[in-house]
Order: sequence, then C-alpha cells, then structure tokens
Amino acid sequence: MRTLYTFLTYGSQVALWPTQFFSKKMKLFVDGRKQVFQTLKENISSTDKTIWFHCASLGEFEQGLPIMEAIKKEKPDHKLIITFFSPSGYEIKKNTPIADVVTYLPYDTHKNAKQFLKIVHPTLVFFVKYDFWPNYLFELKKQGIRTFLVSGLFRKNQSFFKSYGSFMRKALGCFEQFFVQNENSKKLLSQIGFENVTVSGDTRFDRVSHQIEMDNTLDFMDSFKGDSLCIVCGSAWPEDEAVLLNYINSSPSHVKWVIAPHKIDSDKIASFKNKLFKKAVLFSEKGKNILSENSILILDTIGLLSKVYSYADIAYVGGAMGTTGLHNILEPATFGIPIVIGKNFKKFPEALKLQDIAGLYAVESEEDCTKVLEKFVTDRKFREQTGMITGHFVNSNTGATQIIIQKIS
Repeated sequence: MRTLYTFLTYGSQVALWPTQFFSKKMKLFVDGRKQVFQTLKENISSTDKTIWFHCASLGEFEQGLPIMEAIKKEKPDHKLIITFFSPSGYEIKKNTPIADVVTYLPYDTHKNAKQFLKIVHPTLVFFVKYDFWPNYLFELKKQGIRTFLVSGLFRKNQSFFKSYGSFMRKALGCFEQFFVQNENSKKLLSQIGFENVTVSGDTRFDRVSHQIEMDNTLDFMDSFKGDSLCIVCGSAWPEDEAVLLNYINSSPSHVKWVIAPHKIDSDKIASFKNKLFKKAVLFSEKGKNILSENSILILDTIGLLSKVYSYADIAYVGGAMGTTGLHNILEPATFGIPIVIGKNFKKFPEALKLQDIAGLYAVESEEDCTKVLEKFVTDRKFREQTGMITGHFVNSNTGATQIIIQKIS
C-alpha cells in the first residue's frame, strides 16, 4: 500500500505541474517547492538543534503559534522550522519572526522525507490539527524522532475510521501523543486502538486571549469610528458580501462598517464598492480622505484584522455562507462582542459550542442577516449580553498550550 501511495503521489505531482499556467495559486504551489532543499541547506547546519512544525495553512499556523512561542522560550538554543502545504499560509507567514526557516513541505515521497529529515534533523516534530503525510510520519517513526499531533480534530467520516483506512491508521501510529480538541476525537481514536490521547483543547483560545492584552490601538480606526457603533465583517467572501449588502446600505446613519475581504482583489473590491449606497473609502486611500466622513472602510490590506476587531461592537465572520470554510471566530470573541456567521459551520466545534450558549448567530439568507444585525444594532442590552457570553467562552477555554508543554517535557 505504501508503494502504491508513493506512486500516486508522484503521479499527482506530474498532474499538478500544468495547472500552474492557469492558476496563480497553483503557480505558487508548484514554484514554491523548487528551492526547498536548497533553502534548508543554506539555513541549517549539521550542528544546529532544530524543532519542526508543519501547518497545512494559515489557520493551522495560528493554532500552532502559542506552542511555538512557548517552545522558543523553553528551548532558545533550537532553530524553529515551519513548513506549509498551502500557498495561502506560506505567502502570508513566510517572514514570520517566530521561525528561523519557513518553507513549503516537499511532496510526500519516501525520497523527499528522508532528504528533508537528513537536512533538518529535528529533535521534536509537531503536526498541527491535521495534514497527515504518511511517508514523513513513517520516516520520523523509523528514525525515532518524537512526533506529536496538536489541536487535533477527528470526525467519523475520515478515512482512519473506515474499513479501507488501514494504511492511514498505520500512519497515525507514528505519533507519540495526540493532543486533541474534544472528547469526541479521543473517543474516535480509542475505537481504532489509540489510547495515547490527551484532550488539551484548542490552542487558538490561548492565541486570541493574548490579543486582548496587547496594544490594539489603530489611529485610523479612532478617526473612522469616533462615537459610532461599528460592525466589522472579517474575511468576507462574495457570498458573505451578498447577504450583508442590503443591511449595509439600509443601516442607520450612526452605524459604521469595516469590510475585510478574504482576498485582496482590486477588481472584486471595486465591484463591491460600486454596489454601496453609502460613502466608502479604501484603507489604501485613507491618506486622501477624512475618514470620519465615511460610513464604510474597506481593508484592502492584510494583517490588521485582529486589532480592528477590538473596535467592533458586532462582528460578522466570513467563510460559512459559502463552502470555503468558516474563518476564525475566536479573534472577535476574545473582545467580548456578538458574532454572526453563515450557515455552513457544522465542522467547526467552537462555532457549534458558541451557538449553543447563544454567543453566536448563524444566518441562512440576506433576510436572516438583516434581521439579526438589526436586532444587535437596536437592542443594546441584547448586544452586550451576547458579547459577555463570547468573552467568557474564550476565557474559560484557555490552557491547551500549558497542557501540551507539560506533557512533552
């Protein structure tokens, strides 16, 4: 089975090559892997002590970050190596100061795994949440390198729990310890014979809880918001913008909006802006405008959303109105504000839990969205009570990082 898997991996590598000519993202995916080994050789010597974190994309990086920070404090003499599978993670975090080296993960072949580990020679390895690569895992096990899964999340429809999943179950056997987000994940792993499981929770709670302790002041937000009520729409996709548009255009004059598109595409941003009836300004044009005179601020930049949420009275978090996946609801939750999302969020346990305790409201249509947002805008008591629930939710779920660090020491 491993031979067949490796053969298929080589085949997919060949099949993906021509896609770079039709997709900018795929070009980054293909080109980014060309110089990985050279980059590693230039930045890691045979005498370096290293620790390797693998993250599928940006969300997994955010989950891994609290552990990375704790590891750096505990082992300052080690180099931190971070790999990404997806361009959306690598391109945004390739210069992160937490790491000594950031690269794409080479394709999961036996040859690549041996070469990668020979150069990196880590003493500890962390896979974040998922992205299980059998050849890397088997080679890590063979070389006796301590390997952990952190913030793991398992569902019964995954291949591990199917009759045909023996190969992937074998790959799971390479982990020294599983640190999972919930009891259901522990139960599923137990059903297939794994008892080396600790329910540590989601490390993102630790990540976002630190945000409230930071200086989140943004001069442009002070100028823009003033004394108005502010709704921040984070990581909005076109499907999200479609259900928001009606209420944005019809909302009371004392309401201000910050729209942070998930993708910074100037044509799509211009198209959305043309549908707005109220005065709107792009972040990139803020120096040419008096911000307070605008009702809508569009963030055509990245890296500011976490701090912008601190100015929000209400947050709409994108991704779940379509099928791309819900974005991080914990970033706004840590500031104790009510959260609105789209309808497709069943794979996100933190959203399900927050909905159960009435800190989050999911909408299915433009009419739904308008009704919920209008309720939050007009009913201050309801808005503040809901926000208290979200803030408490974050505070009561921190501590995963400490559990993991204590367990691996």
